[in-house]
Amino acid sequence: MRANLLVLFLFSSLTQGAENGNFAIQKQFTLGGNGGWDYLTVDSTANRLFISRADRVLVVDTRDGSLIATIPHTLGVHGIALAPDLGKGFTSNGRADTVTVFDLKSLKPSGTIETGGNNPDAILYDKASRQLYTFNGRSQDISVIDPGKAMVIARIPAGGKPEFAATDGKGRIFFNIQDKSQVGAIDSSTNKVIATWSLTNCEEPTGLAFDVDHGRLFSVCGNGLLVVTDASSGTHVAEVPIGKGPDAATFDAERGLIFSSNGKDGTLTVIHEDDPDHYTVVGNVVTQKSARTMALDAMTHRVYLVAAEFGPTPVPTADLPHPRPNVLDGSFKVLVIGN
Repeated sequence: MRANLLVLFLFSSLTQGAENGNFAIQKQFTLGGNGGWDYLTVDSTANRLFISRADRVLVVDTRDGSLIATIPHTLGVHGIALAPDLGKGFTSNGRADTVTVFDLKSLKPSGTIETGGNNPDAILYDKASRQLYTFNGRSQDISVIDPGKAMVIARIPAGGKPEFAATDGKGRIFFNIQDKSQVGAIDSSTNKVIATWSLTNCEEPTGLAFDVDHGRLFSVCGNGLLVVTDASSGTHVAEVPIGKGPDAATFDAERGLIFSSNGKDGTLTVIHEDDPDHYTVVGNVVTQKSARTMALDAMTHRVYLVAAEFGPTPVPTADLPHPRPNVLDGSFKVLVIGN
């Protein structure tokens, strides 16, 4: 009897550790360097963190924060997509309107693909179709690329400005439409939009995560809410309060946890999926202002964010009417969150 109670206690403790708000910054890795950033991607099997950085991609060892490699000539890079079955990685280069192809082992570039779209932002590899998708913000469309032929095989109208995307691995791809407060669905066998749904009470959705097993999409919104949508019907399921300035969402399927990185107030909202229709905020971790994008290591359950300190905003000019402040030297860092 005592043995059974001990097993039950240990199981309960482990479950609580996964579900409660005892998350905190466990490590910080200072990288320094100039330039802004956008998406992050983790390769769990290789212990690598890919960080988009203005005109290059930094590849960092997740164990000690050391810089493994730099992938150059990715002008205006936004996202990084990995295709382990092809042995390749891809970057979306927003200012060059291209995709850079690189080898996953050597981390060296092996080619460039013209997207045909303007300002490719999010990028996604769909294993079901073995196709690559770039979500082009300025031309408001989606480029479908055959990685084997290294060429665009289709262009899909997005119906607005596309943002983050997610796949179910079975031929359905979903993406937020930021300026319309909608989410769209693509059939990767036909490369056509098969549904567009309104996101109730969601303003300017950016980050998107997906609970594939339960068919739930998680969109983080500029008005401080995470909105849950049924991926089969588009039905509004729930909404959960998050922090200010969210730009990414991720889902830890093993623990049933959703994360929202909120760059404006410097927090990471942790939400537990009680069941597919009910959600509870279990913590708001203090991170750092500007830590707006992130990536989850599904094997270690750690969340990686990046942040920096900024100088004053430059005076607007005719050539640069909306200038951004520069990153202060030596301030760019990786934050590792865990519990």
